[in-house]
Amino acid sequence: MRLYVSPRAPNPRRVTMFMAAKGIDGIELVDVDLNAGAHRSPEFTALNPLARVPVLVLDDGRVLSETRAICTYLEGLYPEPNLMGVDSTERAFIEMADRRMELYLMLETALCVRHTHPGLATLEQPQFPEFGAAQGQKMRATARWLDGELGRQPYVAGDRFTIADITAFCTIEFARGLLRFRPGQEGMAHLQAWRDRIAAEYKA
Repeated sequence: MRLYVSPRAPNPRRVTMFMAAKGIDGIELVDVDLNAGAHRSPEFTALNPLARVPVLVLDDGRVLSETRAICTYLEGLYPEPNLMGVDSTERAFIEMADRRMELYLMLETALCVRHTHPGLATLEQPQFPEFGAAQGQKMRATARWLDGELGRQPYVAGDRFTIADITAFCTIEFARGLLRFRPGQEGMAHLQAWRDRIAAEYKA
């Protein structure tokens, strides 16, 4: 199999961190240079016409895109350690937590970065800085809610490490790099402690 990624983008990192947590190797990684527009090339859009990474090409030639779909496929192939739930109830609660991280924390972060960071101007035209700044405020509100959750439980979805932690961690690291977001410096001690623990435990 071949996995098309971009090293600085958070969604491909979610898949590679998911693979690392499961000890999956043997999948070829292909870097796609987003700043050079490689994701818009005819070769890449033949794989994913929406011009987004990550993309997983299966051994039979079929193509999977969308992070969550790729992780679901890999979870089926490599069921241990389980990261998405052992039964329907746990799967539902983990998916709820993961979707919250994806649709709120990650989306708000991504929109802030894409509309405020000059380095993203090649990918987001036109940029709307005021909109981006508002999304940054929403991201911090979501992060403060998550800080409260992590004050009551050790991981994003509850008592164990799951895909929801991966989504949240990759988002926080993306914000850390491009928005200089440091939860501990903004009064979110639980979120900062969780981030540091995940980074140490998973060498992420």
